Amino acid sequence: MDPSRRRRGARRLWTAALAALALPFAMLSTSATPAQAAALQCSVDYKTNDWGSGFTADLTLTNRGTDPISGWALTYSYAGNQKLTNGWNGSWSQSGQQITVNNASYNATIAAGAAVGTGAQFTYSGTNAAPASFAVNGTTCAGAHQPPVTVLTSPAAGAVYTQGNAVPLAATAAAADGATISKIEFYDDTTLLGTDTSSPYTLSATGLSVGSHSLVAKAYDSLGASASSTPVGITVASGPAVVASTNQLAVQQGKTGSYALKLSTQPSASVTVTTARTTGNTGLTVTGGASLTFTPSNWSVAQNVTITANASGTGAATFESTATGHAKASVTATEIAGTKAYDARFLDLYGKITNPANGYFSPEGIPYHSVETLIVEAPDQGHETTSEAYSYLLWLQAMYGKITGDWTKFNGAWDIMEKYMIPTHTDQPTNSFYNASKPATYAPELDTPNEYPAKLDTGVSVGSDPIAGELKTAYGTDDVYGMHWLQDVDNTYGYGNAPGKCEAGPTDTGPSYINTFQRGAQESVWETVPQPTCDAFKYGGTNGYLDLFTGDASYAKQWKFTNAPDADARAVQAAYWADVWAEAQGKGSEVSATVGKAAKMGDYLRYSMYDKYFKKVGNCVGPTACAAGTGKDASHYLMSWYYAWGGATDTSAGWAWRIGSSHTHGGYQNPLAAYALSSYADLKPKSATGQADWAKSLGRQLEFYRWLQSSEGGIAGGATNSWAGRYATPPTGTSTFYGMYYDAAPVYHDPPSNQWFGFQAWSMERVAEYYQQTGNASAKAVLDKWVDWALSKTTINPDGSFLIPSTLQWSGQPDTWNASSPGANTGLHVTVADYTNDVGVAAAYAKTLTYYAARSGDTEAKTTAKALLDGMWANNQDALGIAVPETRADYSRFDDGVYVPSTFSGKMPNGDPINSSSTFASLRSFYKNDPAWSKIESYLAGGAAPVFTYHRFWAQADIALAMGSYAELLE
Repeated sequence: MDPSRRRRGARRLWTAALAALALPFAMLSTSATPAQAAALQCSVDYKTNDWGSGFTADLTLTNRGTDPISGWALTYSYAGNQKLTNGWNGSWSQSGQQITVNNASYNATIAAGAAVGTGAQFTYSGTNAAPASFAVNGTTCAGAHQPPVTVLTSPAAGAVYTQGNAVPLAATAAAADGATISKIEFYDDTTLLGTDTSSPYTLSATGLSVGSHSLVAKAYDSLGASASSTPVGITVASGPAVVASTNQLAVQQGKTGSYALKLSTQPSASVTVTTARTTGNTGLTVTGGASLTFTPSNWSVAQNVTITANASGTGAATFESTATGHAKASVTATEIAGTKAYDARFLDLYGKITNPANGYFSPEGIPYHSVETLIVEAPDQGHETTSEAYSYLLWLQAMYGKITGDWTKFNGAWDIMEKYMIPTHTDQPTNSFYNASKPATYAPELDTPNEYPAKLDTGVSVGSDPIAGELKTAYGTDDVYGMHWLQDVDNTYGYGNAPGKCEAGPTDTGPSYINTFQRGAQESVWETVPQPTCDAFKYGGTNGYLDLFTGDASYAKQWKFTNAPDADARAVQAAYWADVWAEAQGKGSEVSATVGKAAKMGDYLRYSMYDKYFKKVGNCVGPTACAAGTGKDASHYLMSWYYAWGGATDTSAGWAWRIGSSHTHGGYQNPLAAYALSSYADLKPKSATGQADWAKSLGRQLEFYRWLQSSEGGIAGGATNSWAGRYATPPTGTSTFYGMYYDAAPVYHDPPSNQWFGFQAWSMERVAEYYQQTGNASAKAVLDKWVDWALSKTTINPDGSFLIPSTLQWSGQPDTWNASSPGANTGLHVTVADYTNDVGVAAAYAKTLTYYAARSGDTEAKTTAKALLDGMWANNQDALGIAVPETRADYSRFDDGVYVPSTFSGKMPNGDPINSSSTFASLRSFYKNDPAWSKIESYLAGGAAPVFTYHRFWAQADIALAMGSYAELLE
């Protein structure tokens, strides 16, 4: 799986002075004497997923030479009767037992040290031996050395230890290809605890602080390869504690469930642990293990507590296990209907996600992007987080409330979001100076990073902001109520931009607001310069980071925030479901205050409906020729890529700005949120025109889907009111939607924003929810066609493993929109370039099918949703959740150059230099302390593309939600 397609949230941060994206510069050299091409060198990694009568083969071809491979044909042979069914990421063919794979148009060139992936599906009978050798362009490839397999065998996941007591670490490792293990390092997150060079590999870790710890073992072999274990989460308590094996237990009506108890430390005398229900559902009772005795000899041996459910109750109860001199253990048991196996799955996965020892959350309760720290996607480090993650936390807790009847966690999730991700008044102190008649100063978006900084142009007229006044009237404040999109949760970069603080520095603890993307559509995450949201010129260069992005005569210290509208809309979506489910339980009053806040967030979310500079929407060509908007004629009524706001840090300076976005993407639309904000009384915005705006947006979004739907059924990219981000002239013949121009890859191009199937699943899931709730015919028409297409591209294997679309390729364009007579889009086409077993995307896809099937009665959609959920549950579980290995060929880009003008010189908070020689890795030297860094070093030195098994918060939440949704609607 090429994870570059995962950078779905590569959100660009646009300030009043900003407007662009980025591309790395190339270093070219010439020589008087042409150099002779070096001999081709290659290696091939071959892996299969075999179910007895068929299998999929995944191959990674790595260029081990010093010259690029321009065009490739991979050949190999089987010894048995394997028969090719279909292939991807290349043109596959078979002649007898020989297989030939020719490159696709998009992966023909393999740079030195880089790799490409390809794969296929086969049937067979008898044996299925791996091929003996591989060749590329006729040259036999060397076998790739496999890294060692490393397992952290102690401590056990979820274990609790008493502070001051040593934590016993132990690991095993197996080397491949005749190599031997040379050493094993033990880490606490990214902190090296110690090393052992001989078997058995152990370490006694002392001095661990009170709280949660993520422990990792990393093995090195004699050939220089290394690999890390799956993280193991533990908790260090301030004193002796009773330890429970889980924090969540599902018990079906009329049945029993059990969990285990033990002590965190050896007692000097026998300890009696008593367990009893303290609050909640009286239909749940302790029927075994109510009193357990632990002795100095059996204190660490688990003993069970049994909970029995009555025949008719539902809901949760808290059971506490207490002992004199020990911290108590609490377990939430939930009684569910006897048929609700998928609710039980939800609670099981919910328990893994929320177990503090498993590493999904910071000490403040903020969800990390992923448990693992070394990951580069939209966030460039795993312990950053996004507004996306906060919105998924809300949705997760809403489903938890539906199943358990406990709404405190949903309300608590909103409180955490409000405290840490919605800027406080201190963070946006000068909004009172905002002039709605002149929201911002124009700056063009440029094509590549090396064209920046972009000069401000006061000669370009901008329109007026028609909603600022009514928002202030409705809520009594000038401040904006929306989430910023990106947060450095552990302050790894060291800006110290915690809520209420501006550049407090590396010694500050807790979350820090940051920005990354800012320089044009070609700027990938690999070409970004991270910067603080509050730039007080303490870090960076003379003017902080501002003159990397905008050209101005002088610079003022300032704050700036960017909102990702899909995340705020998802928060509204979660609040809608929380209210619906709580009302059904007679508990609507318990969530009403939080739901009111969601309505407020939705009111401000209308900023995403406006052209970036509030210019008129439709046929807007030329920065000066395109007219400034007056009132609502600057609104496209769609969910755009961002809105942003900022101002001076000096409260006496007297300026502030706001911008919308001209770029709209099919994957960002949310008709369920638009429906909730326009038609659901509890979510009605307070402003004068908010409800009407969302009603119009709902209709416009449904039209947008219809306009973007390809001949096959997939939803294409989007549209823009500002071609190239600077109101340029689009190519002749470009089709339009209410005067906005079709853009095959709106907002970002590296990778193209329309190629990830996850955007399809996310967006269609919202359409399916809206359809399930209302039966809307327009939504059904789009879904009927999309579901048929998606199902035709889905493979469910006999063992439950699956393949769904991954990378999409587009050709043609839609017909110009005619609302009274929509075109058939016979010239707009989508093909599936390759396939994936990505469990997060599969969960969103399963939810789409679930909601669609629940309303339409479509049998194939229902059975496929069930098959996807059952398959990942059976095949892809681990101690932390549900996940699959991923080959990250894009990690070759750690060495990518980051464009910095030769006139700029500065430093990151940790001292990393920012200059014209900067690379992605040089600006992030902290990565060299990560336990997984040696995988990157090996890859950059010519090794195989590294393989990671990631536990992304959004993916785990989506899987749990898919289980709960299936239980609610189809089980």
